[in-house]
Amino acid sequence: MKSYHHIPLTPDNVVVFPSRAVAIENALRLFSPGLAIVDEHLTRHLPKQWLTSLAIEESNHAKDTVTVIEAPRQSDLLIELIRKLKPQVVVTGMAQFEAITSAAFVNLLSVTKDVGSRLLLDISEHLELSSLPSSNGVLKYLAGKTLPSHAAILCGLVKNQVYSDLEVAFAISEDPTVYKALSQTIELLEGHTSVISQHYYGCLFHELLAFQIGDRHPQQEREPAEVISKEMIGFSNSAMSTLEGAEFFVPGSKESGVIHMDLDRSFLPVPSAVNASIFESFVRQNITDSETDVRSSIQQLVKDSYGFSADSCSEIIYGNTCLALFNKLVLCCMQEQGTLLFPLGTNGHYVNAAKFVNLEKVSQPWVYISGPTINPTGFLYSDDDIAELLSVCAKYGARVVIDTSSSGLEFQAAGCSQWNLEKCLSNVKSSKPSFSVVLLGELSFELTTAGLDFGFLIMSDSSLVDTFYSFPSLSRPHSTLKYTFRKLLGLKNQKDQHFSDLIVEQKETTLESCGWDAAGCHGGISMLAKPTAYIGKSLKVDGFEGKLDSHNIREALLKSTGLCISSSAWTGVPDYCRFSFALDSGEFDRAMECITRFKELVLGG
Repeated sequence: MKSYHHIPLTPDNVVVFPSRAVAIENALRLFSPGLAIVDEHLTRHLPKQWLTSLAIEESNHAKDTVTVIEAPRQSDLLIELIRKLKPQVVVTGMAQFEAITSAAFVNLLSVTKDVGSRLLLDISEHLELSSLPSSNGVLKYLAGKTLPSHAAILCGLVKNQVYSDLEVAFAISEDPTVYKALSQTIELLEGHTSVISQHYYGCLFHELLAFQIGDRHPQQEREPAEVISKEMIGFSNSAMSTLEGAEFFVPGSKESGVIHMDLDRSFLPVPSAVNASIFESFVRQNITDSETDVRSSIQQLVKDSYGFSADSCSEIIYGNTCLALFNKLVLCCMQEQGTLLFPLGTNGHYVNAAKFVNLEKVSQPWVYISGPTINPTGFLYSDDDIAELLSVCAKYGARVVIDTSSSGLEFQAAGCSQWNLEKCLSNVKSSKPSFSVVLLGELSFELTTAGLDFGFLIMSDSSLVDTFYSFPSLSRPHSTLKYTFRKLLGLKNQKDQHFSDLIVEQKETTLESCGWDAAGCHGGISMLAKPTAYIGKSLKVDGFEGKLDSHNIREALLKSTGLCISSSAWTGVPDYCRFSFALDSGEFDRAMECITRFKELVLGG
């Protein structure tokens, strides 16, 4: 943006999304407007439940419910509609003839400011990745003026001629409150945008910059944004409370990096077979559909690993991340007016995702079960355990979501019988037709493909499948990833050996010798530990001062050593913090050094 269009943006001003459809839906969920006007070309991927032809009276609205009216793209017609309906949010694109100059954009900024609407303008169709881009009125405006706080620009990279279905989108905002909230929203509801997609477009941008001769003229001074006097819609109550209480990714600075033991991601060395499969998937031409069909491979995987039978009637849905698939299940639960029950000590990302979209207590029970390896504790459910749990769920007609995404890396499974879900389900008798089992999975941990995510969901209840598909803005893995994972699943013949008993013993010994009570674990990539020796101790370092507890110890560790963990607020287990240990050996050793250094700071040598 700076080199080609002379817009002095910072990295904070740009928020990356998997697609523009995901960006639009997440932005609407963030604000939850009682009335939004959306361009008729952009409503295809919005939840069908949001769409209406008439404005519904506010008294008939459930709290934080989104209502969308389709609108024409032509600016004069749209402006007339905005003046009449006074929506809280406007999402629109621009006609080709209006995108050349900035006049239509200025008019939209003016009318939305006057009526108190937030504006999200999509310029995807007019953004060219070219060394000689055509005239773009919106970008010309941004080169000379700061973007007003009530407006944001959406750019979906949809004009890719090589991989037409490989999309990434980004939003531009110059309001710190908005761009921070958008960034946190995508982290809560999607996890992160596909690394492969980001890297692909990063290479394209790098090549375009190589064509550009450094600007020999000084950057023109931009006019400040107009002050918005009219009050705009703020974030929804559920979004506000979740964003305030959640723990988000902490980026490192140029001066010092952050050691992350707070992420549900593997940073282990990638096996050579993974690199070879990824490379082959991009360089090969004319890959057939059968070579990217991972259905049979996933069927075999869940049969071998969990004794789960996914027959021809089962629906298998793929997503860029397991979290994105789970988020859609939460929406299905809300659509059925269900109550989603989380066991104590559940993955904090999943709990926060449910809170963000305002899942409230109602009636129909949905039960979330993480297993066989439980995230984040690392404990294991045996076959008898899951059989007993399913029996109780069947009695009350619950829908059961079994999340296997942290399984496949069991390293201390002695005495714990392998699951046989097919047998368990055949023995379960339920008179409630609502009882069903959904299997949620993630291939990345099983195959140690650091940075590459591939989530899947298996459902057999046709009504639930229909409800799921009514929320269409799911970010899906690209065909190159399907090819890669199909090959890798074919090569998977033995357990991964990165997690040895020696490593387990090392981290437990280090934690316990430094004043932490480790809970121990048998699988997965994380474990819980209680900061027993630190609770109530005082600490004063640069950026932190106070008495330590299981909540603020995350901030204290980060400020004093650069190590980032998840606090007890994330784990949901009183006083216990989460340590994720899927790091390469060098980073793991540095993390252990940070724990030792923190002990010396607080407790002395």
